[in-house]
Amino acid sequence: MDIRSINRAVIEQFRAGGEVEGMHRDRLLLLTTTGRRSGEPRTSPMMFHPDGERLLVIASDMGAATHPAWYLNLAADPHVVVEVGRERYPALAEVLSGAERDRVWSEITQAHPFFVDHEAKAGDREIPVVALTRA
Repeated sequence: MDIRSINRAVIEQFRAGGEVEGMHRDRLLLLTTTGRRSGEPRTSPMMFHPDGERLLVIASDMGAATHPAWYLNLAADPHVVVEVGRERYPALAEVLSGAERDRVWSEITQAHPFFVDHEAKAGDREIPVVALTRA
């Protein structure tokens, strides 16, 4: 499975405004970060969880032992661009911690139980939850 070609197809379908094959469009956003080494924009499609005015994204990488590249990019530069629905806007990414992370993680895993499996697969790695706030 070539994840890059799958992501390119998802991004293209999302931006075209129609159905996104195999995904729920209403739970999908595109996150553009700045590559921490290249300085180039990098766009990744991902599921989000609403939290008031913020959108939460989960760096589970399906339970991989390491963080996904998009997460490492926003950890280096939290200024991102979010595309959701027909909107595109600059946002600030904040990695949640402590009681706040615990609260939203509980909500996320109740709404989407598959993240419990991702957490188990990740081993010692705590799966980051990132809040995206419109800039």
